[in-house]
Amino acid sequence: MQRRSFIQAAGAAAATLGVPGVFAQDWPSGPVRIVVGFPPGGGTDALARVVAQKLSVMWNQTVIVENKGGVAGVLAAEYVATQPSDGSTLLMAHINSHALAPSLQPKLRYSVERDFVPIVLVGVTPNLLIASPTQKALTVKDITALCAAEPGKVSFGSAGSGSAQHLALEMFKLQAKVDAMHVPYKGSGPLLTDLMGGQIQYSFETMTAATPHVKSGKVIGVAQTRTKRAKGHPTIPTMQEQGFDGFEATTWYGLAGPGKLPTAIADKINRDVNTVLAMPDVQERLDAYGAEDGGGSRDKFARFISTEIDKWARVVRDGKVKVDA
Repeated sequence: MQRRSFIQAAGAAAATLGVPGVFAQDWPSGPVRIVVGFPPGGGTDALARVVAQKLSVMWNQTVIVENKGGVAGVLAAEYVATQPSDGSTLLMAHINSHALAPSLQPKLRYSVERDFVPIVLVGVTPNLLIASPTQKALTVKDITALCAAEPGKVSFGSAGSGSAQHLALEMFKLQAKVDAMHVPYKGSGPLLTDLMGGQIQYSFETMTAATPHVKSGKVIGVAQTRTKRAKGHPTIPTMQEQGFDGFEATTWYGLAGPGKLPTAIADKINRDVNTVLAMPDVQERLDAYGAEDGGGSRDKFARFISTEIDKWARVVRDGKVKVDA
């Protein structure tokens, strides 16, 4: 597979270059923190912990995940933007903080371009349209019909106003020409708890967070939101297969550092995370979560972020989407 071949090649190079001692005078001597903008139990948290555990072993150094939930990941990004640029504090950057917030949050306290150094893309996942086990409408056609019959009453949870789940819902409402009730939470963990309990009906949840609960039968997978099926969910049809041509709303994750992070440190972390992503057990975890297309250069990640900012700015504008500041 082309992606894996690239990552494995990068991993081979990293084997000799990824030793902390190479940058002894600059590399942080204490623990390294990966800050996640959501509570434990969500997709961002899950992938951050996979990467952190592997880096801890590789670096023989403590790498911890620190959760700072709020404003769909924006609070964590604001925090990391103000931290020392010495490699001791990294952000698990996310579509919410780095692609959606620039057009949704007019008073954003950071600039994605100025205040962050993109390090590496960890993965891109579809969202999963999932249903509470109490629901009877379990196809996109039936859910659309339910929303049309009960405008503004059918509830869809998200990880917060302005989150990837929220924007996927807005895209669905536009294409289906229906209204629905948006119920924002402070992360995927509490959202999934309420969905499993029947307090809300549906969600365009991240595949990473939804997968364990779909596999266990606690929630029902209805559709996925890339135009092709993810390897981890070969039996769940796409939105496109169910009549929504071209529907693509992904969630993505990647590491970024504060804006003055030295190039040597950013390059080292990029190489080492490419090595982690090439590990067979990590690839297995990523495939199960539907996280694909990760790895590659720092420039690749920077270009990807720029493209995403432009794409979602058009959706926000065309859908007249507004969130609470």
